[in-house]
Amino acid sequence: MVAAVSHRTDAVVIGAGPVGLYQAFQLGLQEVRCHVIDALPHAGGQCAALYPAKPIYDLPGIVACDGQALTRQLLRQLQPLQVPLHLGQVVTGLQRLSAPGAADGPRFCLHTSGGLVFGCDAVIIAAGAGAFLPRKVPLLDLSPWEGRQVHYGEVTPDVWVGQSVVVMGGTASAAECALQLAEQGAARVTLLHRTDRFDIDAELDERLQSAIGAGWIRLALGQPVAAIAAADGRLEALEIATADDQRRALPLDVLLPRLGLSPQLGPIADWGLALQRKHLVVDTERFATAEPGIFAVGDINTYPGKRKLLVCGFHEATLAAFAVAQWLRPGQRIALEYTTTSARLQRLLGVVPQATDQSSSRMGSGA
Repeated sequence: MVAAVSHRTDAVVIGAGPVGLYQAFQLGLQEVRCHVIDALPHAGGQCAALYPAKPIYDLPGIVACDGQALTRQLLRQLQPLQVPLHLGQVVTGLQRLSAPGAADGPRFCLHTSGGLVFGCDAVIIAAGAGAFLPRKVPLLDLSPWEGRQVHYGEVTPDVWVGQSVVVMGGTASAAECALQLAEQGAARVTLLHRTDRFDIDAELDERLQSAIGAGWIRLALGQPVAAIAAADGRLEALEIATADDQRRALPLDVLLPRLGLSPQLGPIADWGLALQRKHLVVDTERFATAEPGIFAVGDINTYPGKRKLLVCGFHEATLAAFAVAQWLRPGQRIALEYTTTSARLQRLLGVVPQATDQSSSRMGSGA
């Protein structure tokens, strides 16, 4: 049974990292309507999540560019094409329809963790090393309280205002989260970490130490070893082991683990696609998988001579866009045009005004 489609489009790009964003741009030049989905709450993928401020030195014509700046430039380049981005959404399932192309129906349905259903005729997987998902608290099973008292993602003020909140981790996101809560009305904020040293920059560390010194944030040193539940089933405390081999209870109303991100292939591994050491096998002409209509570009794919470089991913995305256009328009010649001379491409990019009659254009964001 096919679920009700919330978005109907030509193609879906899974991954909003640099290669995924450039893939959407190249699809736009081919007038292929697409949507982009990513598990992270922001675009940029690994570049923005893991090394946003580290310079990249091997982009053509750019001496140095960090991950955040590259993401901004790619989003700016993509803006004229009006491609919808669906962030903070994990693709949880792919449904192959029994009669592809029949009655203008989609070939695939993609389902997301946010309840969206995308009907499309092509899927381009640009998931890098996989979906970057929050690291779970090790050794503890907190699943009974996840979504109620334990939150790995962003939370709204109604969850924490007036509550006793434990933020767990030694990351920048943990420090920033604790500071934000202390400044905006949590009744009690405790930062739990195994040591009093944090993997953060000097400016953030100074702010954090100042807040701890002023008593706005309490610092708890130790490792959680057990969850303590109340009689009504609520999580009421963590039992933590300290460096001097003591055990103590750390009371809480809300637990916000901020332990960093971990790349996971996730549901893609269960889609029946050919895999080689957790990478999707593709050809080097179209960057297509063995499944018709499904393509893969960037670090997620593998082929003889593969090199995991951004410039290689951009090349793969360009060739895949031509292949997707050909897949969607069988029998039609897909012409090679240049942005320097093509009036059609320049209209798409807003370089020259759009023609009055746009009936021939296939572009649009989709439903």
